[in-house]
Amino acid sequence: MRVLFSLRFAASLAALSALTFLAPPVGAEVSLLNVSYDVSRELYKDINPAFAAEWRAKKREAVTLNQSHGGSSKQALSVAAGLEADVITMNQAPDIDILVERGALVAADWRRRFPHESAPYTTVSVFLVRKGNPKGIKDWADLARPGVSVIIPNPKTSGNGRYTYLAAWGQALRKNGDDAAKAREFVAALFKNVPVLDGGGRGATTTFTQRGIGDVLVTFENEAVLIANELGKEAFEVVYPALTIEAAAPVAIVDKVVDKRGTREAATAYLNFLFSPAGQETIARHHFRPRDAAVLAQYAARFPAVRTFTVEGELGGWANVQKTHFADGGIYDQIVERR
Repeated sequence: MRVLFSLRFAASLAALSALTFLAPPVGAEVSLLNVSYDVSRELYKDINPAFAAEWRAKKREAVTLNQSHGGSSKQALSVAAGLEADVITMNQAPDIDILVERGALVAADWRRRFPHESAPYTTVSVFLVRKGNPKGIKDWADLARPGVSVIIPNPKTSGNGRYTYLAAWGQALRKNGDDAAKAREFVAALFKNVPVLDGGGRGATTTFTQRGIGDVLVTFENEAVLIANELGKEAFEVVYPALTIEAAAPVAIVDKVVDKRGTREAATAYLNFLFSPAGQETIARHHFRPRDAAVLAQYAARFPAVRTFTVEGELGGWANVQKTHFADGGIYDQIVERR
C-alpha cells in the first residue's frame, strides 16, 4: 500500500510540475488610468474586465484598470493640470486637442493612431421625457415653448451640453435657411427654459430623475435608454427629434504619461480593444452606436434611424465652433448672460 501511495504521489507531483512548466508565471502587474466623461461609466465597467482577461491570456500579466469620470471638458483640464491619465476617452475632439496644445501631452496626430479618426463609436442627442410626455415634446421647437423646463448640462464644462447646444443651433440653421440670427434667437429662447446647468451629463440626469426638476432632459441616446431601462419605462420615455447631431467619441493615448510610466504597450492594446469585435459588441450592448458594420447590423433594433449632421459637416468644424460659440465672451456666454 505504501509503495502504491508513493507511486501515485510521485505521479501527481510530476503532473503538477509539468503543468507549472507549461504555464509560465504571471508577470508583474501593470495599471492604467482611463480619464473619461460622465455617461461612459457603465460602458467601461464591462470593457475593463474583458480587456484585463484578454491581456492576461496574451501577456501572462495582470492589468488593473482605474477610471475617472466627470464633465468632459473638466476632465480634460484635470489631465492638463497634472492628472496622470494613460488614456483619455472623451465625447468631443476639443477635449483631446487641448492636451496637444497644453504641454504636448498628446501627439498632434492622435486622430491617425486608431481607426475612424480614433473614435470607436458614435451617439446622438435625444430627449428623455416623463411618462405620457405631458408637455407633448416631439422636436426641438418644443423646447423653446413658454412653460417647458429643459435640463441640459453646462456646455462650458460638458461635452454632452455642448452637443445639445450645437444640435439646437444646427437644426435651427437648417430650418431657417442658414440664418444665424434666427438660430441665435431660437437657442436663446431654449436656454431661457433651462433652470439649472449641471457640470456634467450624469449630474443633469440626477437633477431630472431624482430631484424631479424639468419636463425634458436632453442627453446622449445611451444615457436616455439606460435611464428608461433601469429606472422604469413606466416613468420615462425616449423621444427622437426629426434631426439631431451625431457625436463621435474620440480616444487617445496620453504620450507623456505612458512614456513616463512605461505603459504604452498596454495603453495601446486597451484602446485597440475598443475597436475589436468583442469591444464593439460591448459598446453596442450599452446603446452606443458601434463602428463595426456587422455588430451594428446585429444590434440594429437598438438604434432607430434618425437624420443627423456633424460639427465638421454642418458647423464649420470644431476649431470654428470653439472660437465662435464657446470661447470666453462667445455667443454662448452672451446668450447665458442675457437669459
